[in-house]
Amino acid sequence: MQPDRLAILRALERKALWLSTWMIHNANHLRPAADDLKVGGHQSSSASMATILTALYLEALRPEDRVAVKPHASPVFHALQYLLGRQTREKLENFRGLGGAQSYPSRTKDADDVDFSTGSVGLGVAQTLFSALVQDFLRARGLGGERPEGKMIALVGDAEMDEGNIFEALLEGWKHGLRNCWWVVDYNRQSLDAVVREGLWAKFEAMFRNFGWDVVVLRHGVLQQAAFAEPGGERLREWIEACPNQLYSALAFQGGAAWRRRLTEELGDQGPVSALIERRSDAELAALMGNLGGHDLPSLLAAFATARTHDRPVCFIAYTIKGSGLPLAGHKDNHAGLMNPAQVATLRQAMGVREGHEWEPFEGPDLPAESLRAFLDAVPFVQRGTRRYRSPAVTVPPALDLPPRAGAVSTQAGFGLIMHGISRRDDEFAARIVTTSPDVTVSTNLGAWVNRRGLFAREELADTFRAERIPSTFNWSFSPAGQHLELGIAEMNLFTMLSALGLSHSLFGERLLPVGTLYDPFIERGLDALNYACYQDARFMLVATPSGVTLAPEGGAHQSIATPLIGMAQDGLASFEPAFLDELAVIMRWGFAHMQREGDATPDPATWLPDGRGGSLYLRLSTRALEQPRRDMDAALAADVVRGAYWLRRPGPNAQAVIAYAGAVAPEAIEAAGLLGEDRRDIGLLAVTSADRLYAGWTAAQRAREAGTAHAVSHVERLMAELPPHCGLCTVLDGHPATLGWLGAVAGHRTRSLGVEHFGQTGSIADLHRLHGIDAQAILRAAQAVSAGRPVRHLRAAG
Repeated sequence: MQPDRLAILRALERKALWLSTWMIHNANHLRPAADDLKVGGHQSSSASMATILTALYLEALRPEDRVAVKPHASPVFHALQYLLGRQTREKLENFRGLGGAQSYPSRTKDADDVDFSTGSVGLGVAQTLFSALVQDFLRARGLGGERPEGKMIALVGDAEMDEGNIFEALLEGWKHGLRNCWWVVDYNRQSLDAVVREGLWAKFEAMFRNFGWDVVVLRHGVLQQAAFAEPGGERLREWIEACPNQLYSALAFQGGAAWRRRLTEELGDQGPVSALIERRSDAELAALMGNLGGHDLPSLLAAFATARTHDRPVCFIAYTIKGSGLPLAGHKDNHAGLMNPAQVATLRQAMGVREGHEWEPFEGPDLPAESLRAFLDAVPFVQRGTRRYRSPAVTVPPALDLPPRAGAVSTQAGFGLIMHGISRRDDEFAARIVTTSPDVTVSTNLGAWVNRRGLFAREELADTFRAERIPSTFNWSFSPAGQHLELGIAEMNLFTMLSALGLSHSLFGERLLPVGTLYDPFIERGLDALNYACYQDARFMLVATPSGVTLAPEGGAHQSIATPLIGMAQDGLASFEPAFLDELAVIMRWGFAHMQREGDATPDPATWLPDGRGGSLYLRLSTRALEQPRRDMDAALAADVVRGAYWLRRPGPNAQAVIAYAGAVAPEAIEAAGLLGEDRRDIGLLAVTSADRLYAGWTAAQRAREAGTAHAVSHVERLMAELPPHCGLCTVLDGHPATLGWLGAVAGHRTRSLGVEHFGQTGSIADLHRLHGIDAQAILRAAQAVSAGRPVRHLRAAG
């Protein structure tokens, strides 16, 4: 690299370090505070990555590359985006404040160019791996081929490598032949609370090599390498590489005099080594010992340029000092530490920044502002303008094919039949669907879809059983044309893959319609990754089946209780629990369209939900076969199914009781309503297909009225308005009773809510429904009591 270019990069690196430090200082010490909360901001964790981020964003990256920035390096990321003209001073001044630059990089909350949200450590790292696999999937199918392949890059804290989901992802990458993925480990040897164990880097190196990655260890910068070439230098290298992590950090904090004292004690009186030390002042010695690979621009740039020449995955282990360049450097307590005003003033003077000019982009460097601006304008990374793509919506058919009307069918089986029907289509809609599952493809009824559409792999791989003429229900051949991505049994990987697939339209400019399946109780095993996918606004359809204690013989370990509440609470995810196939077909058809919407948040006047902005779906399905209703799904009924509820039996004007149910307990609710009608008037039966959408619409309409929009009325309010005040309400589902327990509050009706509150056990459906008080007789007793205006005295076993 030309010296003048390197000089500019070094100046901008120091500028980014200053801006990130000042941004945090301003937020904690200068900005007016409404309370006494510490704002924080991780000055040291940012400082350890200042050189790495500078090398990447100002030299190595290309517009097609995508980066997950280490969460605690957010300030230096924002500082570099500010220098590039992609972040505003106003947002930097309001760092960690309302509307300001985010604490951790966010796709949806930050104004600058964030590719992957980070924050829950480890998830952004794995996201880059799965995004690289999605890029390969698109290329294999001839999608997006006019754009160059990008590198999917994660900037990783060494302590972040403790997260288990990272190791699960590594295994999946190996199985799928991972390409074009870089992980840059900030090996500063400090975690939040301590100094990391000795030799950890060697474990990392061995692990990555075992998974087929190239490993590049960036331990020594050019200053150290030059010193090693001097007489006695090899002995200095041996000492550095044998120095314990805690001691190296402590000496880095203490500075040049401490380095000299320790080196003289342990290496003195050795002729050339002593001379090597004595030739340097304390400041020069501190600079030499701090010149690790992760703080050395020439070493980083050379390593990144070499890795650009091939598509193998690369792990860069970059040695750094946490807090490098700051007075906190190396101290074991520096993770959340903040520089005091005196320390910041000293740093400002050392940086050449005049008081009152702290935010100026080119204040401090002794290079002309024009040269710096011209350099930044020519940075390769910014040459293509916006890196957020828009992909046209895929036309969804007016209706999804249902199997001929038969006897009893479960929603899980119905899902498989609907997907099989889609697999027969020869159109863009079917071609854009991609399915994935964590080793439960068959047991979640995706087998027929995969038989017809195939499994994805970059290279052909025949089905050996078929080749050997062994009879099998499933013909599973791998090929680049396949539309199913089979995963190992790790739910974190499923949700991270769905996140990557669900962002393909924005990251790669190609729309996919991802469908992921898993067992409903195991949502909780991957909940952090599910939340992460929704936080990024990834778009997908999550099909969870089987569910509830209705999965009777499987026992409590496989019987979900809390998942309906998770579906209601999770932002960005519309949750449904249909009972019948025609409901499921309507919901899935709506869902494929909803996944593609990217409009504004204007409320739908029928539901008061912001459906125009779209989102993801969660379908909670069952293995219980139910007799299917013989009815025509007209437009009005279909609309109510999507809105969240409809009257299966409309109440009369003097209704004494209404039973509201969701999902697989439909037969018990229907039976109880029939029995209740023998001695009660005008009984109603409400089929709830989405407690989530009903509740969200109700609360949204209330907020709107409180803000002055008098005409705001939600769907559930219209339904409840049909009931007289004296009517009692009994709610029931195979899940936690709080899911529907709020319905009585809509219009002030007495309510008794039935559901499952304790772990189940093995048994028949009838046994377990009776045990948990969700059988027809329990529903009848509760409805009778609530309609009479008296408390329900019903004791049931706790399981």
